[in-house]
Amino acid sequence: MANTTILLRDDIEALGGRGEIVKVRAGYARNYLLPHGLATLATKGNVKQIEQERTALLKRAAEERSTAEAQKEQMGTIALAFERKAGEGGTLFGSVTSMDIAEALKAKGYEIDRRSIKMRDAIKETGEFTVKVKLHREVTLDVPVTVTAEGGEVEEPKAEKKARKAKSDSDADATAAVTESTESEEVPEETE
Repeated sequence: MANTTILLRDDIEALGGRGEIVKVRAGYARNYLLPHGLATLATKGNVKQIEQERTALLKRAAEERSTAEAQKEQMGTIALAFERKAGEGGTLFGSVTSMDIAEALKAKGYEIDRRSIKMRDAIKETGEFTVKVKLHREVTLDVPVTVTAEGGEVEEPKAEKKARKAKSDSDADATAAVTESTESEEVPEETE
């Protein structure tokens, strides 16, 4: 397989950060990275230019990181609340997605790209959640998100409901077992 050495001009999740020199497959570089301006070839002819670019990119990355740290300090006390239609058991009709969270942050004055909001899945039930917002490659912020049913009620999470139901079922089983054991011990009727 043919590999090629390139300089990354932007952060790419699977490869590395801006300013790094990495080896990738030639087709990936030729068909995706180079045409989109995400990288340049690291040939012997342009090594000096690459080193100058690399120092400039590393300097810019350091500035962006310090800006992201300042933004994290500023956003440290932010909390989001959503009110949605919900059925019994706290299941939402719809969901709260990364786009909803990005719009709520924008309403509070913070311009965050929805792709920077890391969620495993959309939120589909009421309760309290923590969502990670990636401000920079090395800076993330945990944002508390509260989802309530319309009317302001917070349903208890399903896991707690299941645990309570299981406990009440086991209590009911124990009560039934005691009742059965007392019924099996029949008291003989007195005959006159």
